[in-house]
Amino acid sequence: MRSTRASAAIDRLKRRSENPNYSMTMNSGAMFCLVLPNETGDSVRLCEPMMLDDFVTFVNAYGPQTPKRVSKMEVEFSKQLVKKDR
Repeated sequence: MRSTRASAAIDRLKRRSENPNYSMTMNSGAMFCLVLPNETGDSVRLCEPMMLDDFVTFVNAYGPQTPKRVSKMEVEFSKQLVKKDR
């Protein structure tokens, strides 16, 4: 099903934000929308309906981001690239 990519993006957002309440809606035109329940239990739309690719890009950029993992070798290589003052 096409919504698998969208639901995977929502799962990543839930892990990053530590908020399990994020969800999505999909209308009959295959447009996706990110929603979050408020204090009264009503769902609040956090974006306008989007096509799948745009929705996944939006959700991946939404909320806190995970820092990029850098290996020790990459750190050492970066140090070697920096010119030393003479």
